[in-house]
Amino acid sequence: MDIAVPRELRPGDYRVALTPVAVHELTTHGHRVFVEHQAGTGSGFDDQAYREAGAQIVYSHAEALQRGELVVKVARPTQEEIDLFYEGQVVLAFWHLASAHPAKVQALIQRRVTVLALETVQEDDGYFPLLHPIGKLAGRFAPHLAGHLLRNDAGGKGILLGGVPGVPPAEVVIIGVGSVGTEAALSFARVGASVYALDLNPRALERVDRFSQGKVITLTATAANVRKVLTFADVVLLAVNRPGYRAPIVVSREALRTMRPRALLMDFAIDQGGAAETSRPTDHTNPTYVVDGVVHYCVPNVTGVLGRTATHVISNALLPWVLAIANHGLDTALDQYPALRRGLHLRDGRILHDGLKARYQAGGGVA
Repeated sequence: MDIAVPRELRPGDYRVALTPVAVHELTTHGHRVFVEHQAGTGSGFDDQAYREAGAQIVYSHAEALQRGELVVKVARPTQEEIDLFYEGQVVLAFWHLASAHPAKVQALIQRRVTVLALETVQEDDGYFPLLHPIGKLAGRFAPHLAGHLLRNDAGGKGILLGGVPGVPPAEVVIIGVGSVGTEAALSFARVGASVYALDLNPRALERVDRFSQGKVITLTATAANVRKVLTFADVVLLAVNRPGYRAPIVVSREALRTMRPRALLMDFAIDQGGAAETSRPTDHTNPTYVVDGVVHYCVPNVTGVLGRTATHVISNALLPWVLAIANHGLDTALDQYPALRRGLHLRDGRILHDGLKARYQAGGGVA
């Protein structure tokens, strides 16, 4: 099979979908891999490393996208990229189509592109083999980001997450304790912050309590509890997640107004549309804005600036699924692996995922 690995174009995204090691595994199985020139530069992999792995280097983005029967990306393709796809082409990426502009979904339907969304590939036991590892990375990165954004010269309150003797630590609130929220809660607690974790799932709260040895305060995410913690929080991390569906709004504009001046709201659900009424996507070059005195951080590709680590995480998780499709063909891979079938969102001009159906077919067709 011909497999394409294009360069990521979104601002501040230094990741690439496959490492040279993964490419070598594919080429030794007899597949042709086309890697775009400098696709791995941000992750520390030069073109020569891919050549030595057996890849062919191509020198335009259009060629990189069109040479592959199977395109393997990280971030959701742009409209310009979608315009280059062709009928029957299979594209793997973190698509998050439930929060995408309807024009993009319509274009994919019209082009009859096969869309496999990495974020909804799910094992029978509920584990997300692609989403969870990158979510853990994002969660562990959260205190590093928050620590920087709380500095005065970054527009923050000028406080240290862990405090010092005689000065209390920052009050950190995490709403949603899946893979991102759990890792974030544990990581914030390790640097000495006072951490509150909220979720509607009692098992998730029990897990955080157990892993943190009681250092994280857990609360059921009722509307009353959310309102209460917002009033004293220095940092609020929104990590609510329902893969394949738009994120629910858990922080209203009215609730936002009760937060402390220059508090930090980090919306890690922005890939799925955002979990605060005031959230809108930003990027790594200009990551924050202020609404009602609250600093908002809403970067979708949050791990994009951790190019080396993120690439290894993604490539390790991706390789088994790419090999399954390349070795057996899409139909056989979908039949053999129910987890992969759960990632199928569009095929032959039809919407197949329930999350997209809920959004676009309620009135009969794409809005």
